[in-house]
This record gives sequence, structure tokens and C-alpha cells, in this order.
Amino acid sequence: MAETYLSDTQVAARYGVHRSTPWRWAKTDPFFPKPVPLSPGCTRWKLCQLEAWETEKKNTSI
Repeated sequence: MAETYLSDTQVAARYGVHRSTPWRWAKTDPFFPKPVPLSPGCTRWKLCQLEAWETEKKNTSI
């Protein structure tokens, strides 16, 4: 199965935040997935890692 990658704009839309916020989270939150460089000038987040982060965050918030 092919991996799905999201841009910073797509990640921001997923969480309802500004597109700079995922970059800040990647720098300051040790649990937020790090973006993956796919080619020069093209960096994306793996959807499966974001979903795992969401699940972990949901489970620890209870």
C-alpha cells in the first residue's frame, strides 16, 4: 500500500491551525511527527504518523 503524505497546508487544515503551526510543533513537541524531505524543496508529513500521534494524544487525554 502506498504511503500518503500531507503538505504543511493540509496538516494545518486537518487541525484547524495556521500553516506555520505544524512546523512549530515539529520543533517544540518531541511527540509530534517530524516532516520527511521527499526532494529538494518538498517536505511532507506521513499520514500514518499523524494518525498515530492523534491516537496517542487522545489516549493520554482521558
